[in-house]
Amino acid sequence: MDNSQFFGIASIAYILAMVAYIAYLVFRNSGIGLVATVLTGVGLAAHTVAFFVRWKEFYDIGQLGLLRSIPLTNLYESLIFFVWCLIVSYLIIEWKYRNRSFGAFITPIAGMALAFIDISGMDKSIHPLLPALQSNWLLAHVTMSFLSYATFAISFATGLMYLVVTTDDRKGAAYIFWTVTLGVFMSILIAMGIDFLAFKVNGSPETFLQSYLFKASYRSASGGLVAFSYLATAVFVFVIWQFGYIFKRIITSFSLSEDILEDLTYKSIAVGFPVFTIGGLVFGAIWADQAWGKYWSWDPKETWSLITWFVYAFFLHARFIRGWKGHKIAMVAVIGFVCTIFTYLGVNLLLSGLHSYGGQ
Repeated sequence: MDNSQFFGIASIAYILAMVAYIAYLVFRNSGIGLVATVLTGVGLAAHTVAFFVRWKEFYDIGQLGLLRSIPLTNLYESLIFFVWCLIVSYLIIEWKYRNRSFGAFITPIAGMALAFIDISGMDKSIHPLLPALQSNWLLAHVTMSFLSYATFAISFATGLMYLVVTTDDRKGAAYIFWTVTLGVFMSILIAMGIDFLAFKVNGSPETFLQSYLFKASYRSASGGLVAFSYLATAVFVFVIWQFGYIFKRIITSFSLSEDILEDLTYKSIAVGFPVFTIGGLVFGAIWADQAWGKYWSWDPKETWSLITWFVYAFFLHARFIRGWKGHKIAMVAVIGFVCTIFTYLGVNLLLSGLHSYGGQ
């Protein structure tokens, strides 16, 4: 069996796990919850095997050495590894907090990421490394970066849920913040789905996002369609703002208390920040010096990595030094992940720079 078959098994297992987690929340049956955890574990096992099989295939093709053959050199491989980190992080949380409710939020993210790979027609073939990527620092820099991205993703989810659970005043800043954030985030995902359906681009996702992104909505040639798209987004945000209490009821029914959500937000960032600092910035600078002859060049990816670092540094500073808790610190966590997403995808797909080849 090759790596694609194992990835297929993992995808099916994650989708079944998602259904099982949702059923567990509906019926509150411990047996169903156990099935959901087992399916997630099976998916992770297949995912892990697939990753190492692809690593061996990469090694056999490139003959560049074990550390230089790690399959993290393009957008497809980086998304696969991100999902792996996310699932591992979730299972640790489930084990530590003895709470399976959060699985209904994590497994859909894994399923959406894997579905995006298939829908976008992403290139899954193995290509030789570019000279700038042929370094032993690849393993440390990229793996540690994505481990931190996964923890930041969890802090985003828990921070957003904390705001949903703890806000009631529709005119309050925190309530407006989370409703607008959630509304815009969901609108963007819907708009991207419409783009895929409208254009059915068979090229790389980089080509799609650079040339066709939002061309069926916000960037359409038709002024009327652009106006309608922004109006629809505004209406969608208003609906979420108006009926935000429904989201609160849903989340509170999952047995996710305010204390658990706040604790998870903090611990996720407390773990991810030093990993990102060492792996993303320090090891990245060392690798840059080997590849390009200087530690820092203010490349867009480097700049946005630094911006992301400052946001999470502010989170920890505000919590420890200023004593921030509650709404303010949760909003910082959400903003941090928005910066992370732009660092991961936005810079590579929408801007140009030294990192544009990686798709990471």
